[in-house]
Amino acid sequence: MPRVDVIFPVYNAAPTLERALDSLCAQSFTDWICWAVDDGSTDTSPRILAHRSRHDARVHVLTRPHAGIVSALNAGLACAQAPLVARLDADDACHPARFERQVAFLDTHAAIGVAACQVAYQSTFGPQGGFATYVRWVNSLTSARDHRLNRFIDAPVVHPTVMARRELFDRYGAYRDSPPWPEDFELWLRWMEAGVDFAKVPELLYTWVDRPDRLSRHDTRYAMARFYECKAAYLASGPLRNTPAIGVWGAGRLTRKRAELLTAHGIDIQFYVDVDRRRIGQRIHDRPVLSRAELDHAPDIPLVTYVASRGARDQIRGWLRDTRYVEGRNFWCAA
Repeated sequence: MPRVDVIFPVYNAAPTLERALDSLCAQSFTDWICWAVDDGSTDTSPRILAHRSRHDARVHVLTRPHAGIVSALNAGLACAQAPLVARLDADDACHPARFERQVAFLDTHAAIGVAACQVAYQSTFGPQGGFATYVRWVNSLTSARDHRLNRFIDAPVVHPTVMARRELFDRYGAYRDSPPWPEDFELWLRWMEAGVDFAKVPELLYTWVDRPDRLSRHDTRYAMARFYECKAAYLASGPLRNTPAIGVWGAGRLTRKRAELLTAHGIDIQFYVDVDRRRIGQRIHDRPVLSRAELDHAPDIPLVTYVASRGARDQIRGWLRDTRYVEGRNFWCAA
């Protein structure tokens, strides 16, 4: 049995597949087996995989009718028996030391269940500000505390960079097709709710390639509305469990719309907090909009801040940490 099983879903990835496989086979850590799941490709991907399998016995090819990413990932997991499971996408490439660093990290940090790494971002069709901003943010999260406190803002790890302990899939479940949420983000939130700690090797060990045909750009499960639904569900079942009422920092229209998803889970929003003088003192949906100063006298209930701007979010965190609010105990950041 190898130390690491690699789950590698492939669907019509011929233009980038060789590069991804080259980066895998060039790993300085060699004790791995790759389960390459050909999810019904109609291009030359099957031929490329078959050729690689003939020349490297560690590459095993599973061929199946096209059924989508969740089914492909779980098919690979069904074959995985190693104590550690790593991911790789056919668009991307690993640094040669990636597995070596992640295995060593997990060996020396027994409390960590999932070890990711920092990513270098590469776009094939010009600068993409949103993705670049996300990469800077996700690379800034390294400790278990960073990942835990920021998990309701966005996915705190880049999916194909993770290496996880195999037992976690057995204990807390694998990827889910329903609800139709981002399969990786839902898994991270579910595992974190169960107490699993995530961290990153603080090195750039993966090149994450953004292509116009990337699955996350056109599959409906990655629509922003699905992310918001997923976050609301796990906020409600996790830190806000048994919490009938909260306050929300942010009274703008989009902020209110995102926060309103919590009401479907039985959580009442009692007030908003805002710094915009045009909103302070108003009542929106029969809820008062308070100023920062008025928050000191507000009901003693948890607070969720939905302000999306990182600079503003950090400023709000600083304000709240100087008050009765403690992040992760009675206030959380979401977006």
